[in-house]
Amino acid sequence: MTVDRQEISLLIMAGGLGSRFGGNKQLVAVGPNGEAFLDYAINDARDLGLGQVVIVARTDLQAPLRAHLDAQHGEDFPVTIVHQDTYGPTRAKPWGTGHAVLSATSALTGPVVVVNADDHYGSTGIAQAVKALEGTESNSAVLVAFELGRTLSATGSVSRGVCRISQGRLEELVETHGIRAEGDRILADDPSGELPADAPVSMNLWGLSGEAVDRLAGQWASFYAQNSDDPSAEFLLPEALDQQRAEGLLEVLVVRSKEKWTGVTSRKDLKAAQAAFAG
Repeated sequence: MTVDRQEISLLIMAGGLGSRFGGNKQLVAVGPNGEAFLDYAINDARDLGLGQVVIVARTDLQAPLRAHLDAQHGEDFPVTIVHQDTYGPTRAKPWGTGHAVLSATSALTGPVVVVNADDHYGSTGIAQAVKALEGTESNSAVLVAFELGRTLSATGSVSRGVCRISQGRLEELVETHGIRAEGDRILADDPSGELPADAPVSMNLWGLSGEAVDRLAGQWASFYAQNSDDPSAEFLLPEALDQQRAEGLLEVLVVRSKEKWTGVTSRKDLKAAQAAFAG
């Protein structure tokens, strides 16, 4: 199967609250001209010839987000905004990344590349996802995996989806928390242990067929039935896709990247992120 790039959407997940950051990190300036992380992703989509960009945000972020997009991009490349908080039952804390993708389905018409609004995947990250997605079958997805040592924060611990890969395909994805460097070692709290610097990890850079996205609806219904009373439960995209894989519904092809990830979790990360874009 060959996918036309005009059929591919870029979906930017920007509905988070930024609790640890202390504000809307989706729009924090990291570039020399006031660019946010999402602006670099939008520019990649335009340069790669993708059909559209869809941003999953929140209702209260609509006005500042639209003003930011108009200032950075004008009308050169239209961007659609959808609101995660209006999809399904409302809750103070967003329902997670799987729910974010599902909330955008009304604006999607085919394959999609999914990214986080507060991450930068290097100059080739999104292009790698697009290229791999162009040649996949409808029962396949693409995960661009990064080397763990290139994704750590200098200011605290992080959570990453650690991947086990066999013959270029994902065999298992383990959400691992409390990952940090201690000297020349990388340690994790949950599951506890030491991890190699070149361990492949998911940074939520996915290429998905329309069929994989459509299956999220049934998974969300099951998740909500079991977790509707839990104010902290999250329907996470990596876990949902790994479930599809485990059930034989989806084959996840893994593309390895040597790029260095740049992102912000807390405000302590901001100076380093700005320095990465300054040169």
